[in-house]
Amino acid sequence: MFPGAIDIPPAAYLDHLGTIFTRFAAQDSGNVSYGVQTADARYFVKTAGDPTDTRPYLDFEGRVTLLRNAAELAYSVTHRALPTLHALVESPAGPLLVYDWRDGDLLGPALERFRSLPTEEILSALNTLYELHAELDGAGWVEGDLYDGAMIYNFTSRRLTVMDLDTYVRGPHHNTMGRMFGSTRFMAPEQLTLGAAIDTRTTAYVMARAARVLLPEPPPALDAVLEHATTTRFPTYPAFYEAWLAASSTTANNEPNRWT
Repeated sequence: MFPGAIDIPPAAYLDHLGTIFTRFAAQDSGNVSYGVQTADARYFVKTAGDPTDTRPYLDFEGRVTLLRNAAELAYSVTHRALPTLHALVESPAGPLLVYDWRDGDLLGPALERFRSLPTEEILSALNTLYELHAELDGAGWVEGDLYDGAMIYNFTSRRLTVMDLDTYVRGPHHNTMGRMFGSTRFMAPEQLTLGAAIDTRTTAYVMARAARVLLPEPPPALDAVLEHATTTRFPTYPAFYEAWLAASSTTANNEPNRWT
């Protein structure tokens, strides 16, 4: 259905493809995204925006690089929390990434509504987030700039969607920026420290911070895991995830916390 390349601007192509029903242009990144309705389905299409726009913190080539990185991630991991990437279409204004459209609310603006949900429902969403990152970690991806604005929650179907993982990096690396991109509510200390190692331990810390933001009152066994993750630290993401699953089982069975 989608061509490998087009020779017209993205918006013109999308107008031919179907009906653009929404446009997301007020982005700090400089990316411009669209919701498109075709005869068969709805799609979310992300582009690098205007090549001549110099206002964003990344230049056009930087935005294109991140979109290609996002495509590599989407093709490397399949998970229910990730919208399917149907195509990467080359254009004179860089690649168009054509994803499934996911209905729901951005968790940033809807955060208090989400935090007021029953604990069991919030834990279900967190378990989805953690399972996804187990898959990403297994494929070698290290967290980058995850925050509540990168998550969509459908309050009707209780479905969590994670998007905008453009800045995830495949493999351990070092902080070359000082303060990296992201929300300090979620960030690990090394993401604020020039030259610090960024690796699987970083992913574990950020996932624990996500729970601190999204879950007002963690059950005691899970709270102990989160405390360890953000103080003593886990050596790897799998170590954090295994501890979380064990504590979840303890909580479900109403047993005393045996995690150490």
